[in-house]
Amino acid sequence: MITKIIQEEKIQKAKKYVEKGENFVIVTHVSPDGDALGSSLGLYHFLMAYGKDCVTVIVPNEFPSFYKWMPGSKDIVNYEKYPDFAEQLIRDADVIFCLDFNEPKRIEKLAPAVVASSGRKIMIDHHLNPADFCRVTMSYPEMSSTSEMVFRFICRMGMFDLMDKNTAECIYTGMMTDTGSFTYNSNKPEIYTIIGELIKKGIDKDKIYRQVNQVYSESRLRMMGYVLYEKMKIYPEYNAALITLSEKELNRFHYVTGDTEGFVNLPLSVEGVSFSVFIREDSDYVKISLRSVGDFPCNQFASAYFNGGGHKNASGGEFYGTLSDAVAAFEKGLEEFNPNKIEELNKNE
Repeated sequence: MITKIIQEEKIQKAKKYVEKGENFVIVTHVSPDGDALGSSLGLYHFLMAYGKDCVTVIVPNEFPSFYKWMPGSKDIVNYEKYPDFAEQLIRDADVIFCLDFNEPKRIEKLAPAVVASSGRKIMIDHHLNPADFCRVTMSYPEMSSTSEMVFRFICRMGMFDLMDKNTAECIYTGMMTDTGSFTYNSNKPEIYTIIGELIKKGIDKDKIYRQVNQVYSESRLRMMGYVLYEKMKIYPEYNAALITLSEKELNRFHYVTGDTEGFVNLPLSVEGVSFSVFIREDSDYVKISLRSVGDFPCNQFASAYFNGGGHKNASGGEFYGTLSDAVAAFEKGLEEFNPNKIEELNKNE
């Protein structure tokens, strides 16, 4: 038995759309991660099991190769490769699920088509401050992941029996990856109740971990070694660490989408480091990833300096400028936020 988090009125309204809908599109955010893909593919398999024949997952751009084992991944439509086809699917959809993002700008070039579509839009998400562009908004930041939200949504519609092994594998993958393999934002007992139910559906959670975390290219592993030896800077006075990679360095190691996923977590293994930031230079902007342990608010730091946000211990942002300017912004933020002072204040409360 799990708590009824989602409001009943929203469940019933969304259920009606599911029952009456014929053409379904599921969209998720740019640079899809494990939760974006897990929640989207989990919902995709559920809808197919429910008897909906026309269901498509659309992503704004490419996703990491270590998620391509996931059932249904080969049927995902990549907007960058097939923009006209993707936009036609969105125009034809009578129901559009918006998963793991809280505002249209998070799907970038897909946004105009989604916003303009007459299809009934349903948001399922766990990020703060959802924008008002969907008919049904199920947004609960206290949840571990959007994949957990999808599980709860299916159960609350009374359709748990339609959840097959494919659905369960995808949902588990999303929950696992968005909690750092259950190392943060994962202390609520109901998470493990849900995991137990997913295992009953036949998933091999150990195999899923290996497929996501232990199947890397040689170039990714060499880049990881370079990052740890050459590019990790520790700020002991702030209990913080920084990793940077320029576009030139990425090219040196034949970077492909997903190769740097998880790098931001590496410095948190250093004794005394409670806040870690990874700054990566892309062709048109600088990408920021932030992680913390304990009470340091990554999301506030991301919002203040990098036009970003997210969760307390896991956030992201963007910087439009040079890599060196982004580093300067980070260092300025350290002086103003000072993780040590925040930790001391929390201890004294």
